[in-house]
Amino acid sequence: MDVNQEINQAKTKLQAVLEHFKEELKKIRTGRAHPGMLDNVKVEVYGQEMPLKGTATITAPEATLLQITPFDPSNLKAISDAIRGNEALGLNPADDGRVVRIQIPPLTTESRAAMVKILNQKAEECMISARQIRHEMLRRAEAAEKDKSIGKDDLERFKKQIEELLAGQKNEVDNLVRTKEQEITTV
Repeated sequence: MDVNQEINQAKTKLQAVLEHFKEELKKIRTGRAHPGMLDNVKVEVYGQEMPLKGTATITAPEATLLQITPFDPSNLKAISDAIRGNEALGLNPADDGRVVRIQIPPLTTESRAAMVKILNQKAEECMISARQIRHEMLRRAEAAEKDKSIGKDDLERFKKQIEELLAGQKNEVDNLVRTKEQEITTV
């Protein structure tokens, strides 16, 4: 077992978990219009389902407005229907024949609290994944020490490095959560 290779592998896995968490953060509504809010919307066009961003350009010209310009104007109704049909968003699009506009309603105190709760759940899921990576790496290192491919000192050094990686991950997640929570709670 090459300890440095295992550490690099752990870094790569932890980075992937962090990137996934950042993508999840983009989906959490903050009261401001953001094109990422519509990432999960699928539109039925040309007989198949496609992601909305594959059928239109999504912009946020104002803090409370999203504007969707379809690549093909004949898909305008399908885009409106897909957004209206996504109950998780709770948005009501309006189209003028060329573009779809969505006025983003302000968040209520209750919905802000719900968004913060979702944010904390996502953070906990991220840390659970990180701890599972740590557990897997430590198990492999202990097995390698048992069959004498690494020494006791290497095992202890490996454990310390993995714990430092996990602590760094936790700090980064906490910083992202603090920033996002501030965005959500700012009226």
